[in-house]
Parts: sequence; structure tokens; C-alpha cells
Amino acid sequence: MKAASALALLPVLAVQAVRIIQGNDDGWAELYVRSFNDALNAAGHNVVLSGPAENKSGSSSRDEEPKDRTEACEYSSCPAKSGPFGANSTRPDLNWVNSYPVTAIKYGINTFGPKLWSGKAPELAVTGPNVGTNLWVQVPFSGTVGAACYAAHTAKIPAIAFSGASSGNLAWNTSPVPTRSLVYAELATILVNHIVDSGKPYLPDDVFLNVNFPKVEGKCTKASDFKWVLTRINPGVLSAPDVEWCGDDRLPTETEVILGGGCHISVSIGDAKDKTTVNDDRQATVLAKLKDILVCV
Repeated sequence: MKAASALALLPVLAVQAVRIIQGNDDGWAELYVRSFNDALNAAGHNVVLSGPAENKSGSSSRDEEPKDRTEACEYSSCPAKSGPFGANSTRPDLNWVNSYPVTAIKYGINTFGPKLWSGKAPELAVTGPNVGTNLWVQVPFSGTVGAACYAAHTAKIPAIAFSGASSGNLAWNTSPVPTRSLVYAELATILVNHIVDSGKPYLPDDVFLNVNFPKVEGKCTKASDFKWVLTRINPGVLSAPDVEWCGDDRLPTETEVILGGGCHISVSIGDAKDKTTVNDDRQATVLAKLKDILVCV
């Protein structure tokens, strides 16, 4: 997707452009991450992508120094015998690392980003959208979530992990770009802009947002069809009460919302230390930032 077409999708440009490091676990050349990259750039942000050279789904928080590649990257997006990491020949902001998602985003934070940003650090980290959901029991195993938690916990950069229920891996240069990829990119950019425009600190310390989009199908085919719902990652049977919202002190789980039908997007406030639900006053801080876009279910 060209940046111009991404711009046409977005309702408004970001009020404030920021430096964003982007990762995923499906690989740097996966279509979802590239559509999102185009949309973020079209919104005015300064984005550096640093993803694994190939699909590393399910790699959790594994971190291993990259080794020289012997074969081409996924979708032939880098040549064989091209070293342990590299960049697109005409886009130095698009980078691959021959290792896991956490390693890749670490290289982006410490090396690729500062090189292009005159030594400055990223202000926000985003991962995904993942091809497929990352809900509750899937969360600890997800490389997309693992990379976001590394950013939020270790690098102390506010982070958002995005995942989409419409599955089917596709190459970066698929044409025409399917609606699901465009809609997920638009929705993810809307949330990024909202968080950025809410002001710093964008998220509390050690917090990441775990965002899951339902399938793009039926009555849910345009960004305007979707609604945002505040959720929990894990059930709260033994947890302290949640923040008061929608007349209750227990938020619905992301699994209940995504599997419940409708065009509802789950937004969970995650603890980057253990990938479970934040269950303290940080919930209220995030709720205050998101309240005007949330709905009750």
C-alpha cells in the first residue's frame, strides 16, 4: 500500500508526530506490518521498522544474537548470505534482524532508530498487527506481545501490541491490498494518534496495551464500524477490583469481547513484567486517556 492511499484512509493527521519503533513476530515483510507502517508514516509519524527476517510467531520473549543468513528472507525480501541484519535497499527505515522479535525490536531501539533519528530514542513502540489474535492464554507465547513487553519493561518505552483475528499471511507487495490489512492499519493508527494526542507520559510505567481486532467481515468492513472496549487479559476471579467503568468494577475479558460477536475491539491494560492484567491505579490513568473513544458492552 502506498503512503498516499493510507493517507486517504485516515480521518485526520496526527496532531503531534512522534518517533515510533515498530516490530512484529510474523516477519518484517509481512503485509499487515507494512500496511500499518504506511499508515503511520502517512499520519506524519517518524517510523522505523525492525522485525525478524522471517516468521517467528510463538517465540514469546526469546532473545538471541542474530546469526548470518544462509537463505533469503521470507518472501525473498532479502538475499541469501546477507549477514545477520539489514535494511531495504531504498528504505533505511525498514530493517530486518535474523533472530527473534525481541532481538529485532531491541536492535531497532538501540541501533537502527538512533541512527536515523540523530541519536534520539523512540518515543513509542508498536508491534503488529499480528496475523491472528493474541488473547489470554495466547499472550505469554506471542512474539508480538513479547516485543512490546521488552519495549515497555526493559527499554522503558510505552508500547502497544496489535493483533487481528482475520488471518492468512501475505507478502508485503500483495496487490491489491486486501481490506483487512487496510482496516487494521487504519484502526491501529487511530489508537496511536489518540494515545499520542493524550500527552506524555503516553502510558504509565511497565504498561503495554494488548489490542485485538475482530475479523474484518460481514457488518465489520470499515474502520467506522468498529468500537473500542476496555478489557482484561486474564479473568479476575482472584484479583482486586478493576477500575470503575460501565457501572461495574470488573472489566470484561478480551476473550469474551472478541468471541462475543460484533465489531468490538478489545483494549487490555497489560503488565509488561508478567504479561497479565494491570490491576492497580494505572488502570484509571489509561482509562482517562481512552474514555472518550470507549463503549460499554
